[in-house]
Amino acid sequence: MLLVAEAANPEWASVPLVGWSLASAIAAQTDAHIVTQVRNREAFLRAGLVEGEDFTAINTEHIERPLWQAAKRLGLGEKGGWTLLAAMSSFLYPYFERQVWKKFGDRIRAREFDMVHRITPVMPTAAGVLAERCQAAGIPFMLGPINGGVPWPKGFADLRTKEREWLSMVRGFYRLNPTWRRMLKASNVILCGSGFALAGLPERYRAKAILMPENGIDPSRFTRVAVQDGSLPLRACFIGRLVPYKAAALAIEAAIPFLASGQMTFDIIGDGPEREALEAQVAAAGLGQVVTFHGWLDHRQVQDVAVRNQILLFPSIREFGGGVVLEAMALGLVPVVVNYAGPGELVDSDVGLKVPIADAKEITVSLRGLLGGLISDPSVLAKKSEAGRLRIKRNFLWSAKATRIIEIASSVAARETSP
Repeated sequence: MLLVAEAANPEWASVPLVGWSLASAIAAQTDAHIVTQVRNREAFLRAGLVEGEDFTAINTEHIERPLWQAAKRLGLGEKGGWTLLAAMSSFLYPYFERQVWKKFGDRIRAREFDMVHRITPVMPTAAGVLAERCQAAGIPFMLGPINGGVPWPKGFADLRTKEREWLSMVRGFYRLNPTWRRMLKASNVILCGSGFALAGLPERYRAKAILMPENGIDPSRFTRVAVQDGSLPLRACFIGRLVPYKAAALAIEAAIPFLASGQMTFDIIGDGPEREALEAQVAAAGLGQVVTFHGWLDHRQVQDVAVRNQILLFPSIREFGGGVVLEAMALGLVPVVVNYAGPGELVDSDVGLKVPIADAKEITVSLRGLLGGLISDPSVLAKKSEAGRLRIKRNFLWSAKATRIIEIASSVAARETSP
């Protein structure tokens, strides 16, 4: 397999960690070569991979660096504007695929590879030439998991403005890109990270799509387990960037009566532009003794703080992946989420609790009722915690996901069956 993972880095978070985790898990189980962008080269070498043998780094810095510097000056990704950042990435990405073809095209045509699998970028808007060129060479192409395109829910226009997400209103124009349509047509398999991503495919291509959430778990990074002893106060934590759409403010507002009465504590792990406002919200309610802001923590420290709690209180209203939900489940925490997009698809009544998507006031009321129920009977958490950990072991370890992808690739490459 030739694994194309433009974003793949074991030392970073989010999509680069997904790219690294899946590519390295596949390479551990089959003969594979990883292609990535040169910014990941040093991290690959520190991880023990051999350049030229295990991976190839493609240098596209001469066209990428000026745009990324401009994005940094605009505060994209730190102060919102994620759709604009994704649009910039989609604009840059086709050049990367052309360089991959320039490097590996002759070897693909010579059938040195049985399957080419593009793992990242995850965003479905990034289109390149590899799929159709592999098709012309007679080599199967797997795309994904792709994910994204989650619409802003109604009632949160103020948060969309704070996130500088005006471009999300015209995001669908990428469907007019002929390269995007040709990529989907030429792909033999399309892995979709969510129901939204699947629904975003033209109907004629859904028959070759497989639903597979893009996030997974490396058990070596999650070595501790929360104690679910049914005791009070109810111990909750939030993990993530403190940005408007993650809605930590809703979590605090919903919990105020229980925090004030001593029936609940709240650890907030993460940092971001909303931290000052959240600290002011806590101070105004007089809750400084029971709400702790930990800021950014090293991964080991995150799990050390997290396992002191019983639930992950994570009411994000626009989360296309929700990897933190899986991480919480791996640690034995019970996730409490809003039933929308990624978290809503990952959590069911066996492993967690969720409230309906609605406006901010209704979500706050629903969360408050749910928290009150848990305080009345925290014993329900133990069973959900155990079920969540079991589900992670069965379905979401990177090794299990790699095994499934190799099975799919082998079947398609052998022309035995369609996915």
